[in-house]
Amino acid sequence: MPQYYVWTIGCQMNKAESERLASLFEQRGYQATATAEQADLIVLNGCVVRQSAENRITNKLNNLKVLKKARPGLTLAVTGCLVDSNIEQLKQDFPYVDHFFKPGDYPYWLETTEGTQALPQHPPPSFYVPIMQGCDNFCTYCIVPYRRGRERSRPLAVISDEVRELVRRGVREVTLLGQNVDSYGHDLPDKPDLADLLTELNAIDDLARLRFLTNHPKDMSTRLIETIARLDKVCEQLNLPVQSGSNDILQAMRRGYTVEHYRQLITELRSKIPGLALSTDIIVGFPSESAEQFQQTFNLLSELRFDAVHVACYSPRAETIAARELEDNVSATEKKRRLDIIEQQQESIATEINGQLLGTAVEVLVEGKNKGKWQSRTRSGKLVFFSGNSHHLGQLVNIRIEKTSPWSLQGRLETGKSN
Repeated sequence: MPQYYVWTIGCQMNKAESERLASLFEQRGYQATATAEQADLIVLNGCVVRQSAENRITNKLNNLKVLKKARPGLTLAVTGCLVDSNIEQLKQDFPYVDHFFKPGDYPYWLETTEGTQALPQHPPPSFYVPIMQGCDNFCTYCIVPYRRGRERSRPLAVISDEVRELVRRGVREVTLLGQNVDSYGHDLPDKPDLADLLTELNAIDDLARLRFLTNHPKDMSTRLIETIARLDKVCEQLNLPVQSGSNDILQAMRRGYTVEHYRQLITELRSKIPGLALSTDIIVGFPSESAEQFQQTFNLLSELRFDAVHVACYSPRAETIAARELEDNVSATEKKRRLDIIEQQQESIATEINGQLLGTAVEVLVEGKNKGKWQSRTRSGKLVFFSGNSHHLGQLVNIRIEKTSPWSLQGRLETGKSN
């Protein structure tokens, strides 16, 4: 039986697309292997949102060149945001790659049906479901619209049927994905929105939990917030990227909102959704970001106290507005210093937030085993580890928290709810 290997870096959308590719390959008679050296088919699904990610995939490609030379019959394919409209240039740069296909597309060289959404025969308890592709926002630093195109929503009925089939196959939790899920449906004939989709999926029997990401502050409506609060399966967890605490930097990023608007949105979310866990994204060292503007970001994070902060140094991306029009004039050393400050600050905040759960009982969905312990998540998205010999995969169980850290929780299984 031929073997395949899929290597993935980047966002949850890349991971979701790799899961579907793996299912397609298995339907075509391939078997997964843990190493590229054993594979007959290798697919690299890469990210170029930051230079470090692009470097990783080009290094991986260069390493595979030796393997391809030794085994000419090996099929090597590349997808993800590395693949832009200039595929001919990629073929010149990497002539030993057999196939390039754009993110969100499918390997038609396998003679699959166009548009097929391959689903796993034996899926994990949690599964990513893309609901749209592309982005219309064109933030000045972001390459996504240039690589994934404009927003294209999948029909509500198609998504609903897919989730029902996933649940039938054993999935307990789905995470809806889009570069900007809050604008879902605006391009469809009947104009459904994310609130409509969540309401539809919430009614599916045996589906335990619903999540979605990523959100955009300028597009999150009161109707959506009230829907989240009303629906019992929608988890109390949101990622709402702010990117900067400076209005001048937000304007330069072309984000479309102010710090004041963002602060009001957080207040509304927390007042209407008790127990909400919030995470955010931050870019440090954006062109011309001053020490004072960075301090404004630090102060905003101190004020709002997020459960998690994903921070990255600004990296100029070819084709983007910022790369064309703005000078990357914050040194790499200063960017790293600012990143370290934010990470240290967030570690302290997360330590305090998670410490409040010590001694409490939390409901978790068990995702699998990790280093001999069961790995699970709360409705608020916190990672929980516990010991146990019984088969708990895919179950909802109660865990009494006995140890906390900024990144995860540990506890013991309690008798009671398990399904």
